[in-house]
Formats: sequence, structure tokens, C-alpha cells
Amino acid sequence: MTTLRINGKKYKIDVDPEMPLLWAIRDIIGLTGTKFGCGIGSCGACKVLVDNSAVYSCLTSVTQAEGKNITTIEGTTENLQLLQKSWAEFNVPQCGYCQPGQLITATSLLNTNQNPTDTDIDEAMSGNICRCGTYQRIKSAIHHTVELKKQNK
Repeated sequence: MTTLRINGKKYKIDVDPEMPLLWAIRDIIGLTGTKFGCGIGSCGACKVLVDNSAVYSCLTSVTQAEGKNITTIEGTTENLQLLQKSWAEFNVPQCGYCQPGQLITATSLLNTNQNPTDTDIDEAMSGNICRCGTYQRIKSAIHHTVELKKQNK
């Protein structure tokens, strides 16, 4: 048995310890917001936070995540909620498939850098592919979130 702590809740699951975290989250636990994209860590659709750092859940085993705090797109953190608000305001999603991974990566960025530059954003978000090409809107939404955070202080 493996215990995973996801979005503040503990889940006991009986799976192969090398199972990718993505499949444990989606197929075993039933949280389907995290998306399967490529399965090789190239697209970023599957990203989740593990101890506040964005990781590819398709490449992270259940064993590697055990005992750590995992946050999916269904989770709630201040940065994630503010980013979701900005995403809507800036009309970021088109098809929406990559957006959970984009939001998780942006959350990880703001967890470590409260005032990122365009270069910081480009570097942090480089592991996420958006087939619709909404990169400029993503960048604008991240900058807007920084402003929202300053207003809320």
C-alpha cells in the first residue's frame, strides 16, 4: 500500500510502486484535471506540484511522490486561484488541454519568484507546449497575477 497526499487529502492505494503518478492520480484516485499529453515529459500537460515544485507526473513514480505534498489543478493555493482568475480575465485558454499544466507551472514559478521578468516567465514555462499558441496571453496573465498579489497585500 502506498499513501499519497493530494490536495491536502490522504489516499491509500495499492499499485505498482513504479506506476507513473499521472495514472495513480487520474485512473486510481479519479482526479482527471491533470492531463496525459505525450508520456515522455515534453509537453507539460501532466504537470503537478510536488512539494511546491512543478514535475511531470508522467515521469514521476508513485514511490517518488510518496510522503510529499502533491497539488493538482483541482487543488487550492493562493497563487493557483489568482492565476485562474487572471487566466479567465485574459482569455488564455482556447482548446484548454494544456491549461492544467500551464497553470501548475505558473504556480510553481510564483511560489519561488514573486516578481518574474519576461525572461523568467519564458524560462519557467518553456517545458509547456500550447498548441493554440497562447504564450503571450499566458505571460500577460502571469504579470497580472503579480499585480493582483500586490493589491491584496
